[in-house]
Amino acid sequence: MAIQFTAHEVKLGLKNRTKLKAFLKDLFKREGQGLSGLHYIFCSDDYLLEINKQFLNHDTYTDIVTFEMSEDPEITEGEIYVSIDRVIDNAAKFGVTEEHELHRVIFHGALHLCGYKDKTKKEEQLMRDKEEENLKLYFGSK
Repeated sequence: MAIQFTAHEVKLGLKNRTKLKAFLKDLFKREGQGLSGLHYIFCSDDYLLEINKQFLNHDTYTDIVTFEMSEDPEITEGEIYVSIDRVIDNAAKFGVTEEHELHRVIFHGALHLCGYKDKTKKEEQLMRDKEEENLKLYFGSK
């Protein structure tokens, strides 16, 4: 099972990649979801806007777009596009470090692939709780 991190026309300061890959594998195990592959593509706002328009018919900037590529609901094969521009802006907006916000978004994408949604207030609250739970597990309770 491969987990990849690719930077597309952006600078990516992602530390401890081996630790993060192991953590993501564990996240899927904890959620009872099989994982065959995961590819994170870190990109610009403009690049992600084009993906959002082309594949989802959304003409808005977003921090993340997640695609499930597997035919088997038990096994995840996913592509997750993350806008580094949004991560930087949101970190400032929410008063957290860029590293913290980057990991929140990385976990958010994985949680989507585990079946979590964020369309309703209730779903959004559960997603936020799961993000926080994973941030605490990953970074420790700082």
